[in-house]
Amino acid sequence: MIESLANPHIKRIRSLAADRKDRRRERLFVLEGVRLVADALAHAGTLELALYAPEQLQQTAAGQALLARLSGQHWAYPASAAAVAAAAETVQPQGVVALARWPQRDAGMPGLVLVLDAIQDPGNLGALLRSAEAVGIAELLCVKGTADVFSPKVVRAAMGAHFHLAMEQDLSWEQVGERLVYVDHVYAADAAASMPYYAADWRQPAALIIGNEAHGLSDDARTQAHKLIGIPMRGRAESLNAAMAGSIILFEALRQRTLGRS
Repeated sequence: MIESLANPHIKRIRSLAADRKDRRRERLFVLEGVRLVADALAHAGTLELALYAPEQLQQTAAGQALLARLSGQHWAYPASAAAVAAAAETVQPQGVVALARWPQRDAGMPGLVLVLDAIQDPGNLGALLRSAEAVGIAELLCVKGTADVFSPKVVRAAMGAHFHLAMEQDLSWEQVGERLVYVDHVYAADAAASMPYYAADWRQPAALIIGNEAHGLSDDARTQAHKLIGIPMRGRAESLNAAMAGSIILFEALRQRTLGRS
């Protein structure tokens, strides 16, 4: 059992959690918690590395099921609760931390594309990934300046969405434009837009661009958009945060694609 806080596996996990360059070089990302690790195993069947505290996992039914899957795997190492905590970022670790390979999923048939224009808050980004997966978007495109989709905070906020989304990051607007050629409508969310989001036609292949939290849409995003759409509001708030606004629009798109525009 791993007990030393200076163990090389702990150091490796901490390095990948902290350094975006390391994540890109090794194409690995960090998972924390029973649900995320179980989702990763369900998707990939194996992991690069896992550290787990048997006594902690025994405390819940989900933890016990995960423990049964981890026990005996050559890439999974039992460790003390203190050792797992040393590798984790969360305040109250659940007894398991792991490394997974970046998922590779190809885009589906032309459908709904989500473009993120320099979304920088990890919580917003993770929430948008979660909503995108729930809606069943065909592809997620992150423009340069967007936070790392594989950072630990984004991964935790996305709650397993990474394993079910076709996504690319660090794209130029030229590259995004090449992808958007295949959709009929490109809408960009803008607080000042006069066209409400539900007036857009989401039934055909379409793209939604969500802009930066502080500065809104970039000039390049506005150039790519065919139409600007907004969310009508009656209260005093001038706008919604990026994750909430994007989620509202995505679920309207799902409603139209399921039930029509009525």
